[in-house]
Amino acid sequence: MPGYRRLGRETAARKSILKNLVTTLIVEGKVTTTETRAKETARIAEKMIALAVKEYNNFTTREVLTSQAKLDDKGRKVLRTATSKNERKYDVVEREIKKKTVQVDMPSRLAARRKAMAQMVETRDSSGKRINTVNHLFDTVAPRYINRPGGYTRIVKIGPRRGDAAPMAVLELVD
Repeated sequence: MPGYRRLGRETAARKSILKNLVTTLIVEGKVTTTETRAKETARIAEKMIALAVKEYNNFTTREVLTSQAKLDDKGRKVLRTATSKNERKYDVVEREIKKKTVQVDMPSRLAARRKAMAQMVETRDSSGKRINTVNHLFDTVAPRYINRPGGYTRIVKIGPRRGDAAPMAVLELVD
């Protein structure tokens, strides 16, 4: 007996379905699907959230120098004219150097983020802007469950689906 449900699909199709369901659950907070898919998705999501909670504060910060193009008051790049060795003139973008504080993950947190990346897909919001699902998991979902020892998801059965009478359920994150 395998340690997971096969869901009547080939491996690639099953993994794709589960990745999409897990991503939707993490980003939107709930998803409606069949009971068996909900149970399998909950298993994966619980493990990912537990890992994110465990590694929530496992990072350091440091300052790095960054180079940016200087912008004028209209938001355009500031250009200056330069001359090459063979007397050709060309435009060069003026740059400014700033110090920026960045977050540096410790090795175990980095490994946890990579495990999460393997279980989720890239998604976009309603306006078409890309959502970094792993950042969303670690920055917004994990802090909600810092003091909770487990049980991050809930399955609510909603009855049979019209058409094929498959048992349906709503899988949601617990508040």
